[in-house]
Amino acid sequence: MPSPSVLLILEGTYPFNGGGVSTWAHHLCNKVSNVDFKLYSINASFEKESKYELSDNISEVIQVPLWTPDEPYDYISYGEEYYKTVAKKEWTTDEVVEQKFIPLFKSLLEFIYSEDQNIEDLDIIFHQLWFYFEDYDYKETIRNRHVWTAYRDTLAKFIIGERNPDASLIDITIGLRWIYRFLIPLAIVNIPKVDVAHLTLSGFPLIPALIANYKYGTRIMLTEHGVFIRERLLAINKSEYPYFLKSLLIRFSEAITRLAYYKSDVIISVTTFNQKWEKWYGADPKKFKIIYNGIDPEVFKPGSKPAHLKGIPTVVALARVFELKDILTMIRSCAVVKETIPNVQYMVYGDDQAVPEYTRECLDLIDELSLQDNFKFMGPKSNPQEIFLEGDISILTSISEGFPYTVIESMSCGIPVVSTDVGGVKEALDESCGFTCKPKDAEEIGGHVTKLLLNEELRKKMGKNAREKVLNNFTLNKFIREYEDVYSEIMKSKKPKPKLTKIKDFS
Repeated sequence: MPSPSVLLILEGTYPFNGGGVSTWAHHLCNKVSNVDFKLYSINASFEKESKYELSDNISEVIQVPLWTPDEPYDYISYGEEYYKTVAKKEWTTDEVVEQKFIPLFKSLLEFIYSEDQNIEDLDIIFHQLWFYFEDYDYKETIRNRHVWTAYRDTLAKFIIGERNPDASLIDITIGLRWIYRFLIPLAIVNIPKVDVAHLTLSGFPLIPALIANYKYGTRIMLTEHGVFIRERLLAINKSEYPYFLKSLLIRFSEAITRLAYYKSDVIISVTTFNQKWEKWYGADPKKFKIIYNGIDPEVFKPGSKPAHLKGIPTVVALARVFELKDILTMIRSCAVVKETIPNVQYMVYGDDQAVPEYTRECLDLIDELSLQDNFKFMGPKSNPQEIFLEGDISILTSISEGFPYTVIESMSCGIPVVSTDVGGVKEALDESCGFTCKPKDAEEIGGHVTKLLLNEELRKKMGKNAREKVLNNFTLNKFIREYEDVYSEIMKSKKPKPKLTKIKDFS
């Protein structure tokens, strides 16, 4: 009997990039028994090689680059016969686009801007879009002149009277480019037949899961790490986009999030924090399940501090250097600690070239606060279990998280943690094994770091409690056993394929 098959759908993470979701996916694919995993990896650009050694449980890797100058199928073969690829271009005539695609495209835009949304209507729209792209070419369709006209005229009905009478031609053009990129997975219709499509976020990577569902009746499940829509709203709020583009991005993102919750049979969260957001966006609580991230306590275990750091008050962090990790607040907390402990060392391990402009901002702040001898970017390190043993404590200053691995990894090593109170941090880190602080509050964070660095007895007590809490709650074996149970449960029954239905008129 063949192994059950799972299409694990990821964006910007495994297996081509590091981070918490990649760690989670690597554990899942390596340790879950008797499952054939196929990876569907959506990335900004074309990635040449994996950053991970892939398990024998992974039989296929499908990569879809969204923001390359050329189309994904110019880089990668998706298994469609050449004659059909050519034929689809020839079949995509002006008449076909106008008669078959434009009504669907207008319905999609009208749904996004409608205040009276029935999520079943969006499901029908995507079903019919998939049906269309089974026969017709994506690029030839979207570049057709009728698409621009329909886009312009449809938006004109909705944006007049809003706070953007000055929406410029370039703004409106960028909006259509975004839609073009977000929907690119509709061009990849040759999806492998699988039992389960497993999403790792409630955003646009839903599209390949929808195709599998429409084509084969594949069940959909979702693991929410950080909440996609929450992090999208945070990013949009900080952006300098004009109102028109912010509104388009928010509306489209909210619609796709609601559809992801509607279509998923199981919604797994790594923290209870996520569930209030999921409820706000229409998720059925009957679908909810919590599975905490787990780590191997035999890998992340207590050990000695390296000789060259003994006697030096040391704070370590494992973090990709970008806005959500709020390294700027971490730097400011270092300045607070330095006032009491002049030789304090903050050592940040992780990719510091992911967002070069943000790294530059951090380096400028280090110079401004005269912390060149106290705050160091150490770059990536392949053995994270060694990082935490370098510190007396570890630190996390994120403004958004799911259930961060760095907290439980540090705890498992017997190293107490000072963290911002975000996501599910408090579900792992209580007052017996560390401190939680308000996000962006450098004074509070720095005060707790100082307290721990000055009190060895407290550090040892918290470290012992932290290790014990991981052993009781957050082990890798527990994590894997719970996912094996979910896969088994979801594959017991099959849903019938959805039937095409008439699309509601939103105008």
